[in-house]
Amino acid sequence: MEKKSSLKAVSTNEAPAAIGPYSQGVVAGDLLFISGQLALDPRTGEFVEGDILSMTHRVIRNVQAIAESVGSGLDRVVKTTIFLADMNDFAAVNEVYSQYFKGVLPARAVVQAAALPKGGKIEMEAVVHIA
Repeated sequence: MEKKSSLKAVSTNEAPAAIGPYSQGVVAGDLLFISGQLALDPRTGEFVEGDILSMTHRVIRNVQAIAESVGSGLDRVVKTTIFLADMNDFAAVNEVYSQYFKGVLPARAVVQAAALPKGGKIEMEAVVHIA
C-alpha cells in the first residue's frame, strides 16, 4: 500500500518569493515550517531601506504573511531561529521582536552567521502551530 504524502508547500505573494530551490513554507501535519526570511520587500524583491530595526520589522512581517496564508498567525509561533550578521544588533532585534510576540513566547535561538544570503543582516525562520 502506497502512503500519501501529507506535506504541502505554502506560497503567498504577501512574502518574498523563494530565491532558491525551496518553499516559503511547508505544512507537515499541524505544523508549518517557514523558511528563513530576509528583509526583502515582497513587491520588489529588494532589501528594505533603513537600519536593523526596519529590517527586523520586515522579516517578522514576512513570517507573519506566510503564517496567515494558512490561517494561523504570530500568536501560534512555537519556535524561531534568528541569524544575525552582527550580534551587536541583538538588543535592537529584541526591541522589535517584543512588539510582535506576546503571551506564550516562542522558543528561540539567535546565532551570528558569517554571512547571510544576498548580504542580508538578519534572517528568521519559524515553526508555527496551525491546528
